[in-house]
Amino acid sequence: MQIPLQIIFRGIPPSEAVEANIREKAAKLEQFNSHIMSCRVAVEADHQHSHQGNLYHVRIDITTPQKELVVSREHHDKHAHEDVYVAVRDAFRAARRQLEDYSRIIRGEVKTHDLQGNGVVARLIPEEDHGFIEANEDGHELYFHRNSVRGKGFDALEVGSKVRYVEEEADPGPQASSVYP
Repeated sequence: MQIPLQIIFRGIPPSEAVEANIREKAAKLEQFNSHIMSCRVAVEADHQHSHQGNLYHVRIDITTPQKELVVSREHHDKHAHEDVYVAVRDAFRAARRQLEDYSRIIRGEVKTHDLQGNGVVARLIPEEDHGFIEANEDGHELYFHRNSVRGKGFDALEVGSKVRYVEEEADPGPQASSVYP
């Protein structure tokens, strides 16, 4: 980490043992992503439970060059979190899963083709720099702009051209944010 680990205790006195446990778990996070710039951990006790023990909340903020990941473990009904070590363990497990998922995305191991639809160019209106795609799944039409077309570009498209696209909701209706001939 470029910035030293920060540990904050709220509503409970600082504990060297808990801090050592957090430092050990934070060091292991770098195995899942070596580009962690900073990590801040806040441990807080919820004093609202007078008839039972305190529940501990753990929040972990991890900063990487491209993204900030936040894990907040607040389990008001989970009696296991009456033990601060269990709350810390669960929060770091969630942080590890988020880092693993994020690292897979960065490495390009997560396929995006499931997010893409297939269709054909239904209409082109070159003078207005847009067109419409008819989706193969259900036949609905969606708008696309000249700037959304990848590869050889808008001018290479013809009515009937097969395309893949990434659909997003827009006003007044669905549109293709990326079109791949």
